[in-house]
Amino acid sequence: MLTKVYGSAVFGVEATTITVEVNVALGIGYHLVGLPDNAVKESNFRIAAALQNNGLKVPGKKIIINMAPADLRKEGAAYDLTIALGILVASGQIEAMEIGDYVIMGELSLDGALQPIQGVLPMAIKAKEDGFRGLILPEDNAREAAIVEGLEVLAASNITQVINHFNNKEPITPTVVDTQSEFLRQLDFPEFDFSDVKGQESTKRAMEIAAAGGHNIILIGPPGSGKTMLAKRLPSILPPMTLQEALETTKIHSVVGKTTNSGLMSQRPFRSPHHTISDVALVGGGSYPQPGEISLSHNGVLFLDELPEFKRSVLEVMRQPLEDREVTISRAKFTVTYPSSFMLVASMNPSPGGYFNDPDAPVTNSPAEMQRYLGKISGPLLDRIDLHIEVTPVPFEKLSDDRKGESSLLIRERVRAARMLQTQRFVDVNGVHYNAQMSTKQLRTFCPLDRTSKELLQNAMEQLQLSARAYDRILKVARTIADLENKDELLPEHIGEAIQYRSLDREGWMG
Repeated sequence: MLTKVYGSAVFGVEATTITVEVNVALGIGYHLVGLPDNAVKESNFRIAAALQNNGLKVPGKKIIINMAPADLRKEGAAYDLTIALGILVASGQIEAMEIGDYVIMGELSLDGALQPIQGVLPMAIKAKEDGFRGLILPEDNAREAAIVEGLEVLAASNITQVINHFNNKEPITPTVVDTQSEFLRQLDFPEFDFSDVKGQESTKRAMEIAAAGGHNIILIGPPGSGKTMLAKRLPSILPPMTLQEALETTKIHSVVGKTTNSGLMSQRPFRSPHHTISDVALVGGGSYPQPGEISLSHNGVLFLDELPEFKRSVLEVMRQPLEDREVTISRAKFTVTYPSSFMLVASMNPSPGGYFNDPDAPVTNSPAEMQRYLGKISGPLLDRIDLHIEVTPVPFEKLSDDRKGESSLLIRERVRAARMLQTQRFVDVNGVHYNAQMSTKQLRTFCPLDRTSKELLQNAMEQLQLSARAYDRILKVARTIADLENKDELLPEHIGEAIQYRSLDREGWMG
C-alpha cells in the first residue's frame, strides 16, 4: 500500500515542503531514498524501537520510502515522526484519512517521546502558504509555530498522542497564541537601563543619535571608562520592533534552535561574540550553511568588544554585509541568503596599554606602537562606521552621586519620534528606512546645505584634516541630529556637532 505524508526542510531561512512517500509491499528490506543524510538514514532504528515500545511494529515486509524532491538534501532527525506515521498508515496499522492535510515533523526518542526540533517558524509559514490545514510537532515547539495565524498547530509529547488523534480517540487541542499581546508583553521592561550610567552625558548623546539614525558607532577609551556598559544599554533605546521585524528575527533564530518557549521574539537581539571568533562563525557558512552572528543580530545590535583584537580577516568579511545588509553564501549546488541588517557597535582601547597621551597612566605606549595598534583596523571598515566617540573615565564625584540618570524609556521616545520622521521621508524610497542607509544621491536630495553650513564643513575638513570619506558620514549624522530636534533643514549647529563625531579621521589618530 502506498501513502503520502508531508514534512518540511529548511534552507537558509526559508522552508520547502517535503513529500514522504511510503510503499509497503511483499518482500523484505528497508530502503530510504531521496538524498537523506546519516541522521535521516538512522531513523529506522529509532522508529522501530519507538513503535515497539508503544505496542506497534515495523512490518516485516519490503518498505520503500522516497523523500521528494529527491535532489534536495534532507538533514536531521526531525523526519522521524513523518516516516513513522507513513509506515503505520501504509501497513494498515492505523487509519488516518486526514493525514495529508498536515505537515508533520518531530524527532523520536526510543520510548516514543517527541524531542524539539529547529526551524519550526519557517516550516509553519510555508505550511500556511502551501494551503495545509495544520502542523503537527513536539510540544516544546508549539508556541513558536502558533505565531502564524490561520494555521492549526497540534502539539504532542509522544507518538501515541498523534496516533490517537488520527484514530479519533483523543483529539489534540490546537495551540493558540495571541501574537499581538505576545509581541507587546516585554517591550517596556529593559534589562539594562541608561539610568544606571553615571556621567558620560556626551557619550549617551552620541548613543542616542546612533539609535535614532541606525548609525554604526565605535567607542574609544581607556579600560574602565564604561564602553561595554554603554553598549549593552543601546538596545533599550532602539525603537520597538515592528511585528514584521519580530517575525524576521524569530525566523533566523528558529533556524539555529535559539528561540525560547515564549515564541515570538519581542526584544531586539544583542550579540557579543568573543574576539577569537572565525570568519565563518561571524558571517555564516559551513558545509551546510547556518546563519552567523551578523544574521543573528538582524534588526538588533552586534557588539564587537576590543575591535583590534579580532583577526583582520574576520573584520574584513563584514564590509559587504554592512553595505548590502544581507549575506549570500554560495556552494556548488545551492546558494543561501541570510538577512543581516544590524547596528555595529565596536569598542577599543586607544593603544595596546589602554591609555593615550596620559603621563600618569600605569602603562604608556609610543606613538609608533599606537599607530601600529590602530592600523589593525582597515580604512574601508572605518569608512562604514559613522560615529567615532572618545570615552573618558568618570570622575569620583559623578560615580558617587546617588541621583539616577535619564531612563532608557525617555530616550527611546525621542528616538521613536526621529525614526517616524525618517519613515515618512523614505516612504517612496525602496530599501531605505533610516538615515544611515542613504546613498550619495539621496544625501543630495535630503541634506541640502546653506552657505554657512558649507563653509563650516569646508573649514573643518581643511583645519582638522578630515578625510574625504568623512563628508557623507557627517551629513548623515547631521540629518539625524536635525530629526531629533524635529527640524526640516540642516543648520550649522547640526553640522558642527556631527563633525565632533569623526575622531579617527583626524591627524594623530589614524594618520
